[in-house]
Amino acid sequence: MRGYSHIGVIRRLEREGYRIRALAGTSAGGIAATAYAAGYSPDELEAMFSRLDQAKLFAPVPPEGPGLIGLSRAIKVFEELYGNRTFADLRVPCAVVAVDIKTGREIVLDHGRVLDAVLGTIAVPGIFPPKDYGEMQLVDGGVADPVPVSVARSLAPSLPVVAVVLTPTTEPPGYFTRLPISMPAQIVERITRTRIAQTFSIFLKAVDTGGRVITELRLKVDDPEVVIRPDVGGIGLLDQVDVHKVVRLGEVAAEAVLPAMKKTVAWPNRLRRRLLPRKRGGE
Repeated sequence: MRGYSHIGVIRRLEREGYRIRALAGTSAGGIAATAYAAGYSPDELEAMFSRLDQAKLFAPVPPEGPGLIGLSRAIKVFEELYGNRTFADLRVPCAVVAVDIKTGREIVLDHGRVLDAVLGTIAVPGIFPPKDYGEMQLVDGGVADPVPVSVARSLAPSLPVVAVVLTPTTEPPGYFTRLPISMPAQIVERITRTRIAQTFSIFLKAVDTGGRVITELRLKVDDPEVVIRPDVGGIGLLDQVDVHKVVRLGEVAAEAVLPAMKKTVAWPNRLRRRLLPRKRGGE
């Protein structure tokens, strides 16, 4: 649900006149990247996602694999979104990141069916079932590369990378205490007091803490030219949200970095003018 802010970031950059030449994404960022690369505008994506019944999208369903929540309902949404598109059909270069849980290797997915790749990159371990992909068993790429700056750079080596980070440096209290299912409040309260729920909450907090540390380390190592961090820290993993408000958070965050963007994005052009020989006469 935090990922809706990606739509706002893209919209604000477009309005400022920037053209996106390549995209790479992990988890929710993978959805946003592939959907935009498939040709959907930010306005179309916002309208489409705002019509979804979030209470039913991730409701518990019969087991589909090792995960608490099935994706059969979400898959129907993705089938409508992507159809049978492959990465070769996308209008700009795009890749998503997953992890092969069998080997622990980071996997960059940039060919084959987009739908299959998306189901791999969003498979949060323990929450959603992993995606079988050939010999691999894929889970959320955030396990190894939450913000795939290096992948984006490989797709467009001559351009600066704008990284959109959805994890705050610290999570607000209660982030993982809300259940991502639609139930009467008194039942939810009873469940959250059980030892299993409390144990799982601690597990998720520990995993998320590791994820935040990995994010910050990767940002330091990969060093994107611009970092945009929407204020979405108060949104839980699968909270029901106002899509329009979350999209707006992305726009606000992008607006805040525009002065830095204008300085940073201009550097390839300045560098090129210094390196290229001047033309003479009519050459």
